[in-house]
Amino acid sequence: MKTKNTAVVDEAPIESLPALNKRDPEWLRRFKDGKYLFILVLPSIICLALFYYLPMYGISIAFMDYKPFLGFIKSDWVWFENFERFFKYRFFWRTIKSTFLLSFWSLVWGFPAPIVFALLLNEVTNTKFKKFVQTVSYMPHFYSTVVVVGLFTLFLAPTGGLITRFLSTYFGVQNLNILVDAKYFRTIYILSEIWQGMGWGAIIYLAALTNIDPQLYEAAVVDGAGKMRCMWNITLPTIAPTIITMLLLRMGQLFNVGFERAFLLQTPSTYETSDIISTYVYRRGLQANDFSYGTAVDLFNSIICLILLVVSNTVSKRVSETSLW
Repeated sequence: MKTKNTAVVDEAPIESLPALNKRDPEWLRRFKDGKYLFILVLPSIICLALFYYLPMYGISIAFMDYKPFLGFIKSDWVWFENFERFFKYRFFWRTIKSTFLLSFWSLVWGFPAPIVFALLLNEVTNTKFKKFVQTVSYMPHFYSTVVVVGLFTLFLAPTGGLITRFLSTYFGVQNLNILVDAKYFRTIYILSEIWQGMGWGAIIYLAALTNIDPQLYEAAVVDGAGKMRCMWNITLPTIAPTIITMLLLRMGQLFNVGFERAFLLQTPSTYETSDIISTYVYRRGLQANDFSYGTAVDLFNSIICLILLVVSNTVSKRVSETSLW
């Protein structure tokens, strides 16, 4: 009797499982296996379809002489004329160069900043001080770009600015107007970006650091390893997949420089280094009402970003085992 009852109890859950028909297509069987997960992500899929993929029909105006009053159907097709106009633009190479250099230096200085900050915070043993530093460093992320640029404008004002007064008092630098000097634009842009995003960007790496087994550090200390050796041989290799994934995502946005910050910081005197693709699209596409031309330039920028993402992912897949797909 005891054996019989046990068999009945063991068989009950098996009978309650949903039956899968082996004749069903593979995608249908996968859907039945994880139908609740699909339902969970359904709102996100709907948002992507409505606000990202459906509006992509508007890309077609890059190949038209689009007139708003005529619409998509009656506007004339000019195919690649808008792209040819951009390639013949007299400041074409200057715009490409400014966009690339601004993105490149933002990547060189801005990408390692959250990693270094997370590694330093991970070494802090005082819990209250660590939480205080985290809170203070996260706060700039919630400021709008307009506020951040406004703060830097006040700090760098030629008269009365906090930074300019410091430089004039302790270093004797006089008549310093950084905001209208083209050679300082990239420095200001990158510093403001790092200040705003460093603390928030460190959250991902701090989460990755919590998954490291403490016994690895204990064994390394027993073998005589110091903090730097532990960081180099244990910490960095462990969070390397996270670093590579974030780097790949950043590479896909290499030419997609933040428009708001660049537009708010630039002045006509800084166009040499501040006039990037996104600000040029704004001036030509919206201010000059040349919608087809602006769309063509922005589409060209998106294609470059896609190529960079695919190339970076391919290289990462061959060099390491980490990739986006």
